[in-house]
Amino acid sequence: MTDTQRISPSGEQWEIRHGDQRLTVVGVGGGIRSYDAGTRPVLHGYRDDARADAGRGQLLMPWPNRIADGAYTFDGTAQQLPLTEPARHNASHGLVRWEQWSLIDRSESAMTVGFRLMPGPGWDGILDLSVHYALDDDGLTVTPSATNVGTVPAPFGFGAHPYLSVGEESVDELTLSVPAARYLTVDDRLLPTGTEPVDGTVYDFRTPRPIGDAVLDTAFTGLASDADGRWRVSIGAGGRTSTLWAQADSFPYTQVFTGDSLPAGRARHTGVAVEPMSCPANAFVTGEALVVLEPGDSWSASWGISHEG
Repeated sequence: MTDTQRISPSGEQWEIRHGDQRLTVVGVGGGIRSYDAGTRPVLHGYRDDARADAGRGQLLMPWPNRIADGAYTFDGTAQQLPLTEPARHNASHGLVRWEQWSLIDRSESAMTVGFRLMPGPGWDGILDLSVHYALDDDGLTVTPSATNVGTVPAPFGFGAHPYLSVGEESVDELTLSVPAARYLTVDDRLLPTGTEPVDGTVYDFRTPRPIGDAVLDTAFTGLASDADGRWRVSIGAGGRTSTLWAQADSFPYTQVFTGDSLPAGRARHTGVAVEPMSCPANAFVTGEALVVLEPGDSWSASWGISHEG
């Protein structure tokens, strides 16, 4: 097989550029493989001869995070999803992250990818999904959209799983800022059991402070937005920062993950996952912040990444 015939485990590779910024999106899952500015990474991605690990850069639809036992009832019908996190007996991170997406259009600095989600085990909806990626002087803007093109209503939630980086050796070196008033408590399956104030806890990063040895795989809510209606989570070290922002009215939750459960040699060494989420884990069961798309309905919102230094 010649090099030009080589097929990457992440499928086709689609690149856009603006100035010294370069973004690569992949066909498998339609997510981000890499995002760099000049010689430094803005995200900790993965090589083109590898597949995404630990959700890295992936799109999480039609739900983010976990569904307990993969079981839920919607519109009077009991559903059973495949258990994609068998160790915890959960359905995890949606149905599209290993599917083959298509390139809809692309210019020098922007592209749109798309996928039609059809009915399958535990899922009755038909959704046209698209994600628009655009680079400009302010960084990256990502705009996912979902339209119900079927004949029955469909539950919907969105999440994304980028790992912010400033080129650090370990996340221990980083300063973290999370403008959240509350965090979600979880059980041993990482399913929500309630919320608590961050005041006086290890989860209070409203004032930027070093991560140090803090262990985070934590969802936050009560996110304070800036005057533009966006909340921002930032990491920084050595005069460099990477910041993830999201529309506060569409993304009332974010998950922050320091990578402690990754395999030996990678734990705490591959960036900090900051995951904008339209709903929390188990929303198909609880209904918390769940979007219901009636036939013909659409949902769309934006999040993005900026960088300095």
